[in-house]
Order: sequence, then structure tokens, then C-alpha cells
Amino acid sequence: MIIKQIAVFLENRPGKLAEVLGVLSKQDINLRAMSVADTADFGILRLVVNDPDKAVQVLRDASFAVKTTSVLGIKVSDKPGGLLDELKKLNAAGINIEYVYAFAASSVHDARVVLKVDDLEKAEQVLYSPDRVGDPADGPNFYW
Repeated sequence: MIIKQIAVFLENRPGKLAEVLGVLSKQDINLRAMSVADTADFGILRLVVNDPDKAVQVLRDASFAVKTTSVLGIKVSDKPGGLLDELKKLNAAGINIEYVYAFAASSVHDARVVLKVDDLEKAEQVLYSPDRVGDPADGPNFYW
């Protein structure tokens, strides 16, 4: 399922991550997935939240530099090779994975993963072909 990811650009200083999370918490915005990539001077905080549009607005109101990106959220079997099975499908279709990170667990049988790929629509078609049982990543409840 294609979902909205929020990227927040932060100075690499003590307290900046807590500041962002505090802004979101005060507005009852729940984190579902988070990743931080850093350099010596700055970091990129990538988030998936329960209300992405509200999160973008409150973060911008708090003077944070924010960007949204469409990414693919998938559910995989929580077993050795579960993610590998899905990645093989993307590889066979010639789709490059730019980055990946995990979601909060929703059950002991499944894991959720965020993928940034170079061809989002094609990746969604490859992973959610008509013969696959069930709705992509549980449909509209994917954000919880």
C-alpha cells in the first residue's frame, strides 16, 4: 500500500529529536515507524504516523523543515526469509530499493516494512498482484 512518509530535517544536536516528538505528542499524533539517518551536522528523521497531514502542519507551525514522500508499506511473514521473498519479487521486476525500515509490530505472525523504491506504482503492482489473498497491508487501517 502506498503511504505518506514525513521527513524532518534536524540539526545534529542534543534534544532536537525529543523536540520533534514532543510537538507530535502534544497533538496526539502517534508514531508508527521511525528512522534517523545522520551526518556530523544534520539528520533526516523519517516518520510514518497515524495522521500525516496533521503532523506536517504542526511540525511546520513549529518551524521544522518538513517534506512528504510516498513510500510503500508492506506486510511480510514474520519468519526467516519473509522480507527476502518480497524483495526477490521487486528485484525480478527491476525495481531498485533506495532504503527500508521496519514498522511497529502488529502481530506475532506478520511484520510491517517501509520501502522507498524507484518505481512506486510498479512495486505495488508486483507485490499486490490480483492473485494475492487479502487487501494490501490491511488497507485503510495500515496507519492504525
